[in-house]
Amino acid sequence: MSRYVALIWAVAAKDLRCELRERQVLNAAISFALVVLLMFSFTFDPNTNVAVRGLSGGLLWVVYLFSGVLVLNRSFARETSNDCLEALVAAPLPGEALFLGKALSSFLLILAVELICLPVFGIFFDVSWLPRIGGLLPILLLGGWSFAAVGTTFGAVTASNRMRELMLPLLLFPICLPALVACMSLTWAVFAPAAVPETNPWLRLLIGFDVIYTLLGIMVVEPVLTSG
Repeated sequence: MSRYVALIWAVAAKDLRCELRERQVLNAAISFALVVLLMFSFTFDPNTNVAVRGLSGGLLWVVYLFSGVLVLNRSFARETSNDCLEALVAAPLPGEALFLGKALSSFLLILAVELICLPVFGIFFDVSWLPRIGGLLPILLLGGWSFAAVGTTFGAVTASNRMRELMLPLLLFPICLPALVACMSLTWAVFAPAAVPETNPWLRLLIGFDVIYTLLGIMVVEPVLTSG
């Protein structure tokens, strides 16, 4: 078991080292998220329209999803040059460890984007998020993993496609819609509890989504990569 965990962490650490060395994807995702948050704040003007503050959690997750695509696009794309992907597939590494390592690195990068954007979101939308961090953190973790699990699976599917930057969002957005709606509803319930009186169904939906697509990714990533 310890060797299996070490293999997962080896894959994740490799991707994180590459990203922290270049910082292209993380900088692009954070910059994109901040710009979109700024545009939303000017468009909806929460200072004059107080009702928008309760709905701002939904806008926040739209930003997270779109900025997450920039992270997920690089999940397998960085391996495509110099036959690195073929070498990774041929390595003595179980397919499930490869998937979980890739998903873990993407999840940590998405989580970094979420946490960095949260204070800016509070400033732009005049929302007090810090006292609610206990309720927000599980949603950020579950929502970030849902994007990472689905994005890593489809990242493997589109890895060898020259139009992967276009194909991944087209595949990711419809599949992630249930998780996105659940995250929006749960976040809305944190900021405006009276608006969503029952949160358990949304929480069960989000947990079930994470479990299903994690197991699906574990099962399909090796056949997809070896057949490609």
